[in-house]
Amino acid sequence: MAERAGTPHVLRHAEEVMGTVFSFDVRGGDPGEVRAALESAVAGLHRADAVFSTYREDSEVSRLAREELTPEECAPEVREVLALAAEAERVSDGWFSTRYRGTFDPTGIVKGWSAERAARTLAAVPGVCGVSVNGGGDVQMVGAPEPHRAWRVGVADPLRPGGLAAVVSAAGADELAVATSGTAERGAHIVDPRTGRSAVTDLVAVTVVTPRLTWADCWATAAFAMGSRAGLAWLESLPDVEGLLITAGDEVRCTGGLATRLG
Repeated sequence: MAERAGTPHVLRHAEEVMGTVFSFDVRGGDPGEVRAALESAVAGLHRADAVFSTYREDSEVSRLAREELTPEECAPEVREVLALAAEAERVSDGWFSTRYRGTFDPTGIVKGWSAERAARTLAAVPGVCGVSVNGGGDVQMVGAPEPHRAWRVGVADPLRPGGLAAVVSAAGADELAVATSGTAERGAHIVDPRTGRSAVTDLVAVTVVTPRLTWADCWATAAFAMGSRAGLAWLESLPDVEGLLITAGDEVRCTGGLATRLG
């Protein structure tokens, strides 16, 4: 089918990895170069899965947890993620952590980091004007899909299956990420790092909007563990971060600047 005049080339792809589906939408660029970059980005996701999986006995993260490797002996990606996780723990005052009760699990940061890295790989291709990478519902957007049109992401309503709580627009942003943590899809899987048990809060979902998916993913998890009052106040304190919090009682709480990102 011929492309409309002024419409950039479109490449879409879905890849099963890390126990979920990563969906790619790339606009513009030479088709051959974009396809090669996509293959590289997908290979990077599978490599991250192999390196960071806590379910694989031979993964570097599993071996690191058993003290069979030191961080210096691991792949550079491991040291990068460890540094990012330490920063997330510092900023969240320990509410986001890869360690609790003697265990080590970096998966709370790896998916967002991997999707963000994949999006940047594709956005670096000459002529690419827009990239969207959706990793299991968490999305990194770069650029725009077409002139005068922005990427938009629907935020699922956790209390009304099939409905939307909001639609986030990336209009005016060179890059924007949207990540949600909650109990609707995976049950009570978020851990309170202070106790090592499932976080007990009044929330059912927290959505965070910020430029980088690595941080959006971390901040959504941390704010959920904090609960609605403390979580909202903390998100308000972070620069370039907006949040949407939904309680089990169907109360919606938002940061002050979120409205500028809805549409």
